[in-house]
Amino acid sequence: MIIKIIIVLLLGFVLFNLFRALFLMVSGKAGDKPMSYFLGRRVLFSAIVLAFILVAAKLGLIHFNPNPHHVKERTQTQTNIATPHQQNASTKLLLGTRNVVCC
Repeated sequence: MIIKIIIVLLLGFVLFNLFRALFLMVSGKAGDKPMSYFLGRRVLFSAIVLAFILVAAKLGLIHFNPNPHHVKERTQTQTNIATPHQQNASTKLLLGTRNVVCC
């Protein structure tokens, strides 16, 4: 459970840096740090999150969803509950009559 909290906090920090860079871009104010600094931090922490997830999965601290082949097979029965409706001339199938104009 602590692993998931750490991942969520890191992803929150990624979003924080993304929106901080957005604020600098929209406001046009030249702060003490450029916008690329915050975008670089976002990329760095995104890579850290990915590495953290992969290491935690390899160590068995977190588990991915099971492969569908390992899931017990279930059968599903579908019942026809539709009621038949009255067909009119525009919904009936026209059987085999065509007017063909030649040459």
